[in-house]
Amino acid sequence: MDLLERATVMHFHRHRIALHGIDSVESMGWREPASQRGRFETIAAAIDADHSTVLDVGCGTGDLKRFLDERFSGVSYLGIDQQPEFIAAARARHQGDASAVFIEGNADRLSLPRADHVIACGLLGYRSANPRHLFQTIARLFAAAHQTLVFNVLDQRRFPADHPLLVGRDVAAVDAFCRQLCGDVTLVEGYAVDDATFVLRL
Repeated sequence: MDLLERATVMHFHRHRIALHGIDSVESMGWREPASQRGRFETIAAAIDADHSTVLDVGCGTGDLKRFLDERFSGVSYLGIDQQPEFIAAARARHQGDASAVFIEGNADRLSLPRADHVIACGLLGYRSANPRHLFQTIARLFAAAHQTLVFNVLDQRRFPADHPLLVGRDVAAVDAFCRQLCGDVTLVEGYAVDDATFVLRL
């Protein structure tokens, strides 16, 4: 994403923080807690995170770390997000937890560290003028994964086409691209009206 696109995303979240508060899932763009939870449950069902490393790209306020800790033991977690308010809140929430590290930065420009499981929940929903941005990002995320890449996209068949910031994706095209990267690809649907999750296992 270019500088203007990144600034637009940051303004979107600052507006939602002002409306809903930093501790709300709505500040991160989710409609309601159940929307976030359904996606998190799909992610957790796709990985075995016991005593493993997790890289959460677009981590928001670090809600996924707490969710994973309720289901797995020994999770070593690194969250990355460009929104300074989210990173500050995540660090405050997980203060004293040596297994949780949060980095403020643009995931498009950072050198992503490798991890057993790479997660991108909501990261790929933003518009970009670069027609290759989606696939370039998926390839970068895949290159960072030792065992599993899990990411979700909005489904263009059901997501409104006129949203000013978020965009639905051609799920079949995303699936075809993922199968060029990996021989073990699972598409998970049905947990949300307009969302699809891809699981790539190395």
